[in-house]
Amino acid sequence: MKNYVLHINGKRHEFHVTEGTSLLWVLREHLELTGTKYGCGIAQCGACTIHVDGKPMRACILTIDNFSEEQQITTIEGLSENGDHPVQKAWIAAQAPQCGYCQSGQIMQAVAFLEQNPSPTRDEIKTEMNGILCRCGTYMRIVKAVELASNAKSENT
Repeated sequence: MKNYVLHINGKRHEFHVTEGTSLLWVLREHLELTGTKYGCGIAQCGACTIHVDGKPMRACILTIDNFSEEQQITTIEGLSENGDHPVQKAWIAAQAPQCGYCQSGQIMQAVAFLEQNPSPTRDEIKTEMNGILCRCGTYMRIVKAVELASNAKSENT
């Protein structure tokens, strides 16, 4: 067992876990941040997408040993205190979720994407969001939500 210090959702967290522990399990089991989901365990479905220094990454394949105290990790819980991030609002307006299991990963991917490309085309959205699997098949509503978030962002600038 080893001591680790990480900055997650703007707060410093210290914990004692076995070396090589998955970041996903640290988030879910030690910090009770259960919005980040376990889907496949091999970084293929995207349900576990988080941000590390603003970049989307799959928490299921990242081990705690890969991080330094200086890095900033953000989970779905860290986007906004009240669930009112523009992308979260767009998700509600577009009625994107069905079962909801993949939605935190979808939202985290969309947030990072819109930071890099605030005015994407529909084809760019489809390409970017393609790596996050939705078992319910709400892809068209997800695309609509990203479009709504993009439009809201451009109206506010």
